[in-house]
Amino acid sequence: MSTSKTDWPSSLTDEELDELDRYLRVHALEGDERLLLDGVHGLLSALAVGPLQVLPDEWLPEVLHEPFADEAEGNRVLELLAKLNDSISAELDVDAYEPILGEIDTASGPALSAAGWCEGFSRGIDLRAALWEGRLADDPQLIELLGPVMALAVDDGVLSAEAEFEKLSDDEYDDCLAQIPAVLDAVGQYWQTKPVTEGELEAMVQRHSDPEVHEGSAPRHRSGHWVH
Repeated sequence: MSTSKTDWPSSLTDEELDELDRYLRVHALEGDERLLLDGVHGLLSALAVGPLQVLPDEWLPEVLHEPFADEAEGNRVLELLAKLNDSISAELDVDAYEPILGEIDTASGPALSAAGWCEGFSRGIDLRAALWEGRLADDPQLIELLGPVMALAVDDGVLSAEAEFEKLSDDEYDDCLAQIPAVLDAVGQYWQTKPVTEGELEAMVQRHSDPEVHEGSAPRHRSGHWVH
């Protein structure tokens, strides 16, 4: 079933997406690792289909890095972020999910880029890293399900790979992009049918109790425009 994004109240309008995009760009510095709109969408998408709920208190620091100018601005930005977050599950439920992608300039003209979305998705996984990493190491099914997203992330330099891979052709890249909604649906179903075990929860708690230093994320395209 395919449903227009105007058929549920939680979806942001194009004007609201533009408003949120402008706020994130104004507060992003060239060369830093702050997420833009495509990255925020990737982050929230990973949380929507992940193994355990992640509350706003945990994910907002990945998006917001400085105080708001005033209470009105704060309330508006938080409202837009909450609406964006809610819209993802709503869109997945009605088979109407579309990733927000970047648009970069190439020698042959503008091209879609999943670099920002994949960067955000990887940060969403990082918020429950112990659960994702443990399951990815033990269950090849999850790796297979994530294949198209992992291929995009490696191709765009968001993830590193032990072996060298040839760059995806334009057709292969577009095919992986087209598979993102199906990947999210399959991963969400995976965690529902194979929920987190008590042992995995204990390992996660233990990991969080140990002081760790996390490496910075790989550089990503920051000059492109978002496309939805």
